Amino acid sequence: MLISWKRMTLVPASLVLLAAPALAQDLVTANDTEAILDIARIYGKASLSEQDNGNPQITGRMEGFLYQIYFLNCDEDGGNCEDLNFYLGFLDVKPTLEVINDWNYNKRFSRAYLDADKDACVEMELDLAVPVSVEYMESTFELWSLIVIQFAEHIGYQ
Repeated sequence: MLISWKRMTLVPASLVLLAAPALAQDLVTANDTEAILDIARIYGKASLSEQDNGNPQITGRMEGFLYQIYFLNCDEDGGNCEDLNFYLGFLDVKPTLEVINDWNYNKRFSRAYLDADKDACVEMELDLAVPVSVEYMESTFELWSLIVIQFAEHIGYQ
């Protein structure tokens, strides 16, 4: 099929620029702390605070477990963050290294480890150097919810 360039209509740049704000409203960056907090609240209680270094932090409860989301790679004012770190630690749950290694070997989107006290921890990273859709952010929380449930079961949390 041949395309005739003479018949093609170009869209004026002004129309593209008018559509851009509508598209941008559906995107989330790490600077959209309230939007991320609203999504976290779909899964349970969640609140926004500041880390010691001034970066934002969300503390939430999901499936009965307390977790944190750390905003990382931020500028000096705690803004323009580029990454999120979802974190859950189980105090006094001390699985073997083999159990942790099994998790890491069989799971793709998270990593588990034993902290300095040999407590089980699981993390998931999200790169937000470029904006993502609200739907993608919601699916990230859905994935985190599955990780929380499956990890608790994997380490034998009762």
